[in-house]
Amino acid sequence: MKQAGKQATSDSATRPASTDNYLLISAFSSAAQSPLVAISKRISECGCNLAEARVSTLGNELSVLALAQGAWDAIAKLENGLARLDRDGELRLTHFRTSAKQQQSNLLPYVVEVVAADKPGVLFQLAEFFAQQNISIEQLHSTRYRAMQTGADMFSAQITIGIPTTTHIAALRDDFLEFCDGLNLDAIMDPMKF
Repeated sequence: MKQAGKQATSDSATRPASTDNYLLISAFSSAAQSPLVAISKRISECGCNLAEARVSTLGNELSVLALAQGAWDAIAKLENGLARLDRDGELRLTHFRTSAKQQQSNLLPYVVEVVAADKPGVLFQLAEFFAQQNISIEQLHSTRYRAMQTGADMFSAQITIGIPTTTHIAALRDDFLEFCDGLNLDAIMDPMKF
């Protein structure tokens, strides 16, 4: 009896608590067969929770990014289940263990919206601007489309950024708008209000 108790104690000392186990899953398939159903079903069957999920259509493919949370053994079971899904060939997927996002109370959330005539490198230039200012991009959605009114090829981006609290906001906004003017981009930068 003592041996079993000692074994359980040493196992629990090396295994993280049930809420400290996360698996990040990225899956792609044709839009006709959503990977969300297969992934969320597998997560549930393995005794894990779906902590976060993102779904988007890119080209002719449907993309799912999911963060599963559970006990260490449930995450291990999920890894095996995902390997079986991958072998079936209906989904293209990758997964790896990660941890919960650390709260960053020193960052202020701001929303940036950019619209411009489409040209190569716009998104790269925006990302480079924020990287040079040590500003993190938290979320980004960009698209290319044809304007219904004129037929012009357009670029649009909605970006959520994290601005360090030590940054002078008015100076950053001025620098950003000057940067956008130089590239002929129509842009706004506003605080996130929720």
